[in-house]
Amino acid sequence: MMLVATRFLSSLLLRGHSGLLPPVKLRPLYCTCCRRAVRIPAAGLEPFSIEALDLCGENKPLDSFYTSEQRETILKLLNTGSETELAGVKLLRGRKLVNMLEYRTRNGPFKDLESVVNVPLLKHKSAVIVFNSILHPDVRREKRKEKLQLAKFIRPLVDKAHLQAATSIVSIVCGTNKIAWTHVDRAMTILDWQQEECRSFMNGTYMASSYLEDISAVVSNLPAADLFVVEKPGISLQNTTLYPVMAHLRTVEAMLFALLSPRREPGSAPKVLNMMRTTVGRHFSLMVGESRTSGAQTVRQMMTESVTKKYPRVTFPRELLMRYQGAFHINSRNRGEELCDALLQAVAFYELLTE
Repeated sequence: MMLVATRFLSSLLLRGHSGLLPPVKLRPLYCTCCRRAVRIPAAGLEPFSIEALDLCGENKPLDSFYTSEQRETILKLLNTGSETELAGVKLLRGRKLVNMLEYRTRNGPFKDLESVVNVPLLKHKSAVIVFNSILHPDVRREKRKEKLQLAKFIRPLVDKAHLQAATSIVSIVCGTNKIAWTHVDRAMTILDWQQEECRSFMNGTYMASSYLEDISAVVSNLPAADLFVVEKPGISLQNTTLYPVMAHLRTVEAMLFALLSPRREPGSAPKVLNMMRTTVGRHFSLMVGESRTSGAQTVRQMMTESVTKKYPRVTFPRELLMRYQGAFHINSRNRGEELCDALLQAVAFYELLTE
């Protein structure tokens, strides 16, 4: 039917309407089942798009697209697979799975692939997706495993390739009275590492205008980077005494997202991400139960190794080593916890991507 309609459209464009339409050009259209290309005339007005074009028609059965070994593999799972096994196949969820099991019980095993389209809600295009998922299950499992791993420490969930493509990131951590950031490139070299005090934080009535003024000043000093990674605090909602702190952190987090996120097209990857504080703590073995301890000792060790080791975990410029030489010791007045956390978050980001 679709092929007849395509031929009719072609003849209509080639005959008596040449004076009404622009010159036609041959454009390739691909069959959704066998990917065979056919060039048909189309007027040069707008991109010609057909979402599901079946050039093969009903005369070409589904079995002809697969080898005998592939057909045997597909039919074996469809005919003998348990409900759990079938649920692991792409598209075989919910009503489609129920229909598949009921049809198999009522009519017996499938004799060929073409008979699968008799299952309600499983038509030609859906059946092809099911068959390909059975033949290549590892592809889907790997993608799902990758998403689950990323979901443990990155929000919103984005493709791993987008994260790996970042040549540098700015890691941002908010405290009760300051914001710290670390600019790190893919080679684990520290490009910038500093913090700014914000006088309006947790002061009086939490005025939004005052918060915005302080945070805007910080954002104006942040270096350019491919991604901005903002710490997601792990404060429990059950601890009511920490509600003021949680409200403060969420306010700062929301303003950072708003000020750092450029306008983007729907569906495009975000430039500002959240990273879970507890994940960074576990990565560096800083968690005691549900609480995270100080990372100052870990940072001091990284700074020492940057000088003493040929291939250190992190490379610090000499200027930064001199600036923070005594900043993270227990006896120092300001241990710079936000600075430590910003650095550890940046290191964990790149190291977790390579695991």
